[in-house]
Amino acid sequence: MRSRRVFSRMNAHANTGPDRTRKHGPFPAYGPVDAALGFVVFYLFVERATPTIVEIMTGVVPGLSASAVGFGLAAFLWFIFVVTTLDQLRRQLAALGVVAGESGRADRAGSGRVVPSIPWLLVYAVVAAIGGSIAAFTFDRAVDAGIALIRLVAGVGVGVFPVGAFPLVEFLAMVVFFVAFGAATHSLDRLLVGSVRVAFAAVLP
Repeated sequence: MRSRRVFSRMNAHANTGPDRTRKHGPFPAYGPVDAALGFVVFYLFVERATPTIVEIMTGVVPGLSASAVGFGLAAFLWFIFVVTTLDQLRRQLAALGVVAGESGRADRAGSGRVVPSIPWLLVYAVVAAIGGSIAAFTFDRAVDAGIALIRLVAGVGVGVFPVGAFPLVEFLAMVVFFVAFGAATHSLDRLLVGSVRVAFAAVLP
């Protein structure tokens, strides 16, 4: 009788071990489109802001060359690219159950569905189109506002606050851009990844 109890406990422990409890989420996981577009916009902003950053850094730090600042910005962009890529790779491997992760739980908590319905895909398409149009229209002003804010922060850092230098209209445009861009990339990510999930659900048993 005692041996049966021991065997039952061992069997229960085996069924609840790490190999049995590791669950994978829906594949592909959400996020790669959103992350890729976010990095592209960040890259474009850094590229257009590089002359301003180089001018400020070489003026604040004596002896600092423009090439050194440019190299530092390039290295920073590569660092962000590598970190973003590794994070998205981890999310996809977690969705496959290869590594531990919260991808499946996050998908279910965020969307409520593993495979989105056709009406939801249409909603994502509409939001992506409207948000993308607004983001494209306000992108240049948002970049100009970001560069102006960099100059403003640099001036405050050295004890100079130019009156009238705060670009209120451009700052509002930057806020509108980020809201529209965030909604567009989120919806486009849900649309594309969700469409792939629908296709997998239709093909795979």
